[in-house]
Amino acid sequence: MSRLFLTLLFSYLIIVNPRPKLPDSKRASDVRATVWPRLQRELNDRGFKGEAPIYIRIFKDQDALEVWKKAGNKYQLFKTYEICYYSGNLGTKTKKGDNKSPEGFYSIEPKQLNPASKYYLAINVGYPNKVEQLKGYTGDAIMIHGHCASIGCYAMTDARIEEIYTLVYKAFEAGQQKINLDIFPFRMDNAHMDFYSHQPYMAFWKTLKPGYEKFEKTHMPVTYYIKGKNYAF
Repeated sequence: MSRLFLTLLFSYLIIVNPRPKLPDSKRASDVRATVWPRLQRELNDRGFKGEAPIYIRIFKDQDALEVWKKAGNKYQLFKTYEICYYSGNLGTKTKKGDNKSPEGFYSIEPKQLNPASKYYLAINVGYPNKVEQLKGYTGDAIMIHGHCASIGCYAMTDARIEEIYTLVYKAFEAGQQKINLDIFPFRMDNAHMDFYSHQPYMAFWKTLKPGYEKFEKTHMPVTYYIKGKNYAF
């Protein structure tokens, strides 16, 4: 196969299947211009490549949002951000207006970025996911965003969402198709499961635990399938 043919084929594929344009705004662009050089230095100092895929997970009881970067054939923790505020304590969202923040396994695609949010910068978490839709859960527009105030979302300070949003944008810009986002009430080891065993959400939390354990073992984001109306791995 000639080099000319491969070049023409590659050009054709780009024209026919162009990479989707990422949502953007002057605000988000200005943020990247300031924040990305600093993040690149931090990534390089830690041995990460800036264009490597990312994975995000949240632990409610620790007010923690973790950003992981792929390094080799596994993901490694890059940075942990403190969540400024979320509502409803532990237990997942099930209906619109319940003032709860969701728990479960989600994915973020480029269309879920909002670079001109009234909450500064925002990322839609993807609630309700397929399991939640089967269960008839209601509500939408659940975000990770700035301004440190929210009902049902995960609010960050503006400085923190600048970094998180930029890391997500740059991962998409480098070609990542979707970003796994896993939201847990707590670290789902046996000690925490025992500590929270009196909570009325335990039956649901037990369906999350295998996904948590699988990532802890492999350091690769998990893919779930649906068994009945629950997560299975």
